[in-house]
Amino acid sequence: MIIGLPKEIKDNENRVGMTAGAVRVLTRQGHRVLVQSGAGVGSSITDEEYAESGGEIVSDAADAWSAEMVVKVKEPIAAEYGYLREDLLLFTYLHLAADKELTEHLLAAGTTAVAYETVQTADGKLPLLTPMSEVAGRMATQVGAAYLQRNNGGRGVLLGGVPGVAPGRVAILGGGVVGTNAAKIALGMGAHVTVLDLSHDRLQYLDDVYRGQIETRTSNEANVEEAVYAADLVIGAVLIPGGRAPWLVTRAMLPAMKYGSVIVDVSVDQGGCVETSRPTTHSNPTFVIDDVVHYCVANMPGAVPRTSTFALTNQTLPYSLRLAAKGRDAIKESKPLQGGLNTHRGQLTYDAVAREFGLPYVDPLAALG
Repeated sequence: MIIGLPKEIKDNENRVGMTAGAVRVLTRQGHRVLVQSGAGVGSSITDEEYAESGGEIVSDAADAWSAEMVVKVKEPIAAEYGYLREDLLLFTYLHLAADKELTEHLLAAGTTAVAYETVQTADGKLPLLTPMSEVAGRMATQVGAAYLQRNNGGRGVLLGGVPGVAPGRVAILGGGVVGTNAAKIALGMGAHVTVLDLSHDRLQYLDDVYRGQIETRTSNEANVEEAVYAADLVIGAVLIPGGRAPWLVTRAMLPAMKYGSVIVDVSVDQGGCVETSRPTTHSNPTFVIDDVVHYCVANMPGAVPRTSTFALTNQTLPYSLRLAAKGRDAIKESKPLQGGLNTHRGQLTYDAVAREFGLPYVDPLAALG
């Protein structure tokens, strides 16, 4: 198969879809990989490294996108819609439930699009979402701590406090991969950490893992309000696989939050779990509503691209190999890839996205014929 590796063009997105090592594995199995010149620079991977690994360096995006399968990191943006076509197999993050425009363009083009974030194993795990959730969760606490500094618009709180002064309070909405990693860093900084989740089993697990060092609360309206109002930093870590995140923090709650408190909404990729959230960029990452700083960058791991690129490729490569070897037949043979299939030949094949936009849903196997 001919595989394309284009350079990411989203604001300050420095990750790349594959490492040079992954290209080596694919080319040794007889595949061609067309690498757009400069695609790996942001992740400190040079054209020379790709070429030494068997990649063919091409001069522009159109050449990379001309491949049978394109492997990316982020969803196509408007400047890339023209590359979508019916005979293209696209393998990348999509987050369609928060992006009706992209959904419509994929359907109109007839593209076969497999989304990293909805590839799901039999035990319910999301193996291609997990590495970036780990990065984003750890970053969320770091970023939140920085924006709590007064010079960055925050209330001037050091999360760990100092002897004689209470530590900052962190409320984490969601105890999954993002929330667990956010809690790990917050606890390491010395903050008072509260994690809220719907699952009592998950709360038991977190209580055991952290040996009672974090406060666990059942996620309901009363507990969310209490934790959010007490917090210096609120981290949104809610995930509905493939679907839009519910609002746990409403606009009406903001005036009761602490002046200069910070919200880091990691869920913004899926619409956000805070009503006032809207996607921001690394170039312009924050905005303030009711004296609450909002950080809603939709590609947080792009700020640490080398770590993120290697972590992501570790998980995506086995699936890329299957798709390269068998194309769309690989999807027919793999339940996880069937879960990843979001669109195929003008049909919407992921139920949560179909429900979000009121569009017809077609079972993946039925769509593939």
